[in-house]
Amino acid sequence: MSDDTRRGDDEGTNTGVISKTKPKTKKPSLYKVLLLNDDYTPMEFVVLVLEHFFNKGREDATRIMLHVHQHGVGICGLYTYEVAETKVTQVMDFARQHQHPLQCTMERE
Repeated sequence: MSDDTRRGDDEGTNTGVISKTKPKTKKPSLYKVLLLNDDYTPMEFVVLVLEHFFNKGREDATRIMLHVHQHGVGICGLYTYEVAETKVTQVMDFARQHQHPLQCTMERE
C-alpha cells in the first residue's frame, strides 16, 4: 500500500471526542423565617420559641427577641421552603396552644 492510499483512508473517517456532561444542579431557594412583634406575647416565651424551634442559645435567642421587640420583626433563620414552612407551622401551633398571639411568617430571600 502506498502512502497516498493510507492518507486517503484516514481522511475519510470521522473521529470525535466523547465527553460526559455533568447535570447542573441548582441550589434550592432559601426562605427567611420571621417573628413579628406584638404587645401581648411575653418576651420569655419568644426566647423559649427561639431556643426550642430554631436551636438558638440563650444569648442569641435573647438578642433576636430584643431585635423583634425594638424593630417589629426579626429573622430566626434561613431554610429551604419545606423546612421554613414546617417551622412556621410549629411556632404558630405552639403559640396558639399557649394562648399567645405570636405571629411567624416566611419570605423568600
